[in-house]
Amino acid sequence: MFMQVMYKLNDEQLITLFKKGHSSALEELVYRHKDKLYTSIVLLVKDAFLAEDIFQDTFIKVIDTIRAGRYTEKGKFLPWAMRIAHNLCVDHFRKIKRTPLIKTSDDKDIFNVLSFSESSAEEKMITRQSHDSVRKMLDLLPEEQREVIILRHYAELSFKEIADLTQVSINTALGRMRYGLINLRKMMTEKQICL
Repeated sequence: MFMQVMYKLNDEQLITLFKKGHSSALEELVYRHKDKLYTSIVLLVKDAFLAEDIFQDTFIKVIDTIRAGRYTEKGKFLPWAMRIAHNLCVDHFRKIKRTPLIKTSDDKDIFNVLSFSESSAEEKMITRQSHDSVRKMLDLLPEEQREVIILRHYAELSFKEIADLTQVSINTALGRMRYGLINLRKMMTEKQICL
């Protein structure tokens, strides 16, 4: 019965329950946010196995911080967890003396044109090819532009959250997004890619 109402609770209620010893509340938080977090991490580090490690490290830090009573991000669990994941990605690249390639976009969502509903095998193959094309093009963008596009479209963060996370102004984040989308459109035209 308790597990059936878990999904109806907001993040703050789940955190409160977890603090009181209900581990199922943490399971619901992980389940609720795993796709956005993991997808963002894998797009940043470009390695599924490494992304899995960073994803797990992110939740270890989340658990440790909540248990220690240091969680203070009321109502902003996902941006907070995303900041932890982003910092772990940055730490990884510092360790290997390399920076991640990441970029921007404006309010035109290039990823809205991709269908994510259940579809036929042919449609799934076309969608997969489109996703692969977009990912390859993302890899060609300047680092800052790629980062903003990933955080906006895959993690679904607001521009304010992106600005805070990347330590730039909102206008800079918006500009990076705009130029990133312009660059993606140019690549799509040059390669004659239709999504």
